[in-house]
Amino acid sequence: MPETLKKESKKKSISKAAKKKVSKQSLKDKEIIKALEKQLEETQDKHLRLKAEFDNFRRRKADELSALLQYDGENVLRVFLPIMDDLGRMLDSSNATDQSLKDGMNMVAAKIQKFLESLDVKPFGKLGEEMDAEIHDAMMTQTDETMDDHVILNVFEKGYTYRDKVIRHAKVIVNKK
Repeated sequence: MPETLKKESKKKSISKAAKKKVSKQSLKDKEIIKALEKQLEETQDKHLRLKAEFDNFRRRKADELSALLQYDGENVLRVFLPIMDDLGRMLDSSNATDQSLKDGMNMVAAKIQKFLESLDVKPFGKLGEEMDAEIHDAMMTQTDETMDDHVILNVFEKGYTYRDKVIRHAKVIVNKK
């Protein structure tokens, strides 16, 4: 074989081998690229989920803080309500001969009531109202033919709301025919 033909034949065989080697390498590269793309996609998905979870956490904490600040004095008011009840009972049962003492007690009760109203604390549970299981606790039932069914006949303890949230249910006696 002439020398130039040998060289060309070698080039062809080298180029075929090189092409096979390159095609094998490109297949490996494609597999690596696919694996890396899959890994990137999984990482992006994890990142998005983590970000959404963090946003939910931040929103929950903001809501909790808002609720905490909105009802910040609730525990103090719960402790204070029995004192108000005692003062009311004292006024109701008082047969003080000294009118100025009775007037003074009424003035203190009125100031406390005005203060509670300024905090948006409102009493409920009055005679003649219809019983609502959401805000009233029926302690017992009695029968009064002159009143409708489920009407409050007597109030043991007033109920109170604080900014539209019930902080104490009213304890009542309800009419049952």
